[in-house]
Amino acid sequence: MPAAQHDPRSRIVVGVDGSPSSREALQWAVRQAGLTGSTVDAVIAWHYPLTTDGFGMAPVTVDGVGLEESAAKTLADAVAGLTDPPGPGVTINQLVIEGNTVQVLLDTATAADLLVVGSRGHGGFTAALLGSVSLNCVHHASCPVVIVREHKHS
Repeated sequence: MPAAQHDPRSRIVVGVDGSPSSREALQWAVRQAGLTGSTVDAVIAWHYPLTTDGFGMAPVTVDGVGLEESAAKTLADAVAGLTDPPGPGVTINQLVIEGNTVQVLLDTATAADLLVVGSRGHGGFTAALLGSVSLNCVHHASCPVVIVREHKHS
């Protein structure tokens, strides 16, 4: 079915964290949006660390920039660095949201047509120990989930 016949409100949510696999997930989502006439919501989650010093909480910065601003820059850089720019009619919304990564992605993907996440390739004990954003999304998302693994260039 041509893209013009699809519901223009169809939406693809993609998680971006600056990693190679998330950049590939973004690229995949943008290509899919071009085929389906969807809008892409590129999402990055951030949160304040749960540590304090003896003097209470202090604003945390990364290279002199606040965490939210750093996350916004990471997302903007990923969108600007797309190797295949979005085709005509593909809109990419950049969403910078405070919160737990999995919960932010699940909440944003409510009523979406598709959730796309990258996979860093941890498996077995490491994934069980650290938890896996992609695994949690697969188990709890209200829409289909696509996991994009980082392409290993040889």
